[in-house]
Amino acid sequence: QVQLVESGGGLVQAGDSLRLSCAASGGTFSTYNLGWFRQAPGKEREFVAAISGSGGSLYYGDSVRGRFTISRDNAKNTVYLQMNALLPEDTAEYYCAAATTGRVTVKSYAYDYWGQGTQVTVST
Repeated sequence: QVQLVESGGGLVQAGDSLRLSCAASGGTFSTYNLGWFRQAPGKEREFVAAISGSGGSLYYGDSVRGRFTISRDNAKNTVYLQMNALLPEDTAEYYCAAATTGRVTVKSYAYDYWGQGTQVTVST
């Protein structure tokens, strides 16, 4: 059983930066593909970023590419999402997720474990 706990969300102004963290416990962290997803009120869950177990493969959603960076520290069992140049449309609940099998993917159904989410609100 893998448990994921996100932190780092908050209220910021447009143009600001935030770094989200997701600490994992249980299992073998370095073998998991990890992803960040987000969901705004009334909208479907959206893929944000993903990283392979080794950190060698990275994927980003079109709306965040060039502004957000995903990284991981396998020694700390933690995955990060550095968010720069935040926009009001980045406002959402952000979730980290772990996929214990398969290749790194942007598809939410491939992820076995999910955190409880952390709220990011970007004001104008």
